[in-house]
Amino acid sequence: MTVSAVSLHARRRAVRLWLLVVAAMMVLTLVVGGATRLTESGLSITEWKPVLGVVPPLSDADWQAEFQKYQSIPQYREVNRGMSLDAFKTIYWWEWSHRLLARTIGAVFFFPFVFFLWRGWIEPHLRKRLWLIFGGGAALGAVGWWMVSSGLTERTSVSQYRLAFHLTLACTIYAAIVWTAQQVLPRPPVLAPSRTRNLALLIALLVLGQIYLGALVAGLDAGLVYNTWPLIDGHVIPDGARLWFDTPWWRNLFENHLTVQFQHRMLAYLIWILAMLHAADALRLPRGDRARTLALIVAALVTVQAGIGIATLLLVVPLDLAITHQAMAVVVLTVAVIHAERLRHRVERRPLDVPAGVVEHAT
Repeated sequence: MTVSAVSLHARRRAVRLWLLVVAAMMVLTLVVGGATRLTESGLSITEWKPVLGVVPPLSDADWQAEFQKYQSIPQYREVNRGMSLDAFKTIYWWEWSHRLLARTIGAVFFFPFVFFLWRGWIEPHLRKRLWLIFGGGAALGAVGWWMVSSGLTERTSVSQYRLAFHLTLACTIYAAIVWTAQQVLPRPPVLAPSRTRNLALLIALLVLGQIYLGALVAGLDAGLVYNTWPLIDGHVIPDGARLWFDTPWWRNLFENHLTVQFQHRMLAYLIWILAMLHAADALRLPRGDRARTLALIVAALVTVQAGIGIATLLLVVPLDLAITHQAMAVVVLTVAVIHAERLRHRVERRPLDVPAGVVEHAT
């Protein structure tokens, strides 16, 4: 191997490590964001100060000023009236930590990115994608404030529409980072039938959709009602009049507690069935094949996640289980994305630097 080849490989490894660090920080931010929502802490900071907001209250007077701002919004007046300053500090630190993590991710992404561009370490086919990811991250911060602002004047919580959009956008950016990190270092292509590749990608997309529906459930506190399983509202399939009583009909998909929870359950069943079929199909592949292994892991993780979701529902959403359920959703998404990306290659599109004939056979 030549010196130049070693240098190229080292550069690619550095870029990949940077992306994986950003992805890991996003996982932490998603978990903290989930805890912030579950503890109803998201409205504790009533202003958006992208730079000055990094500094928390440092004196008793600062804390009193922040508390007075919170006391002016509906959530305090209608839900938390009489809250002590110490209790306010608890919810404030959750929201402040979430925002600080988000800002830190922006810095950890941007400054190494600029350095890698300056040094010529970002290969041409990745530059546009990474700029789009950075732009998406910047937009995510604005969407986060747009979400928070929905609960500062007339509501006692944020809009479930905006919450679901915010979380799904964050997970989409995260998935894009994980996908890109996998492509930085060229690897031998994985040969698999088209149905295997397509189903792997479909499962990853459905998991992202399920995260969106889960955010709607959280935004409506729909997990606090209909706490039975496998029946919901006394039926396997609830009465249509209760699923579609609101007008126009589409509002039921986003605002009807029963409909929102029901569609979250139904998509969970669909993902589980597809994951099982995908795993059964993958069992036909040779032992030790990476496509087979990842398909089985995806099926196992989906099953575990379903179990956690059922337990969270039956126990009426205890905080520790609810946070675990959201964190596990990110784990499922991660493995599903890695699996789908591994199967993206076709024989005729051999990655750079992979000698011809070096192929992982999955058929």
